[in-house]
Amino acid sequence: MQKGKIVAIITGAISLLLAVAYLILVQLLDFRGEMIPAPISSILNIIS
Repeated sequence: MQKGKIVAIITGAISLLLAVAYLILVQLLDFRGEMIPAPISSILNIIS
C-alpha cells in the first residue's frame, strides 16, 4: 500500500471514532433530563 493510502485510512478511522464518541457524549448529556434554569433569587444573591 502507498503511504498516502495508509494515512487516509488512519485519518478516517480517527474521524469515525471522534464522531461516535461525540454522539455518545450528546446522548449521555441528553439522558440527564430537562435543563431547568436557576431561580432568579439565587442569581440576584450572587450579584449583590
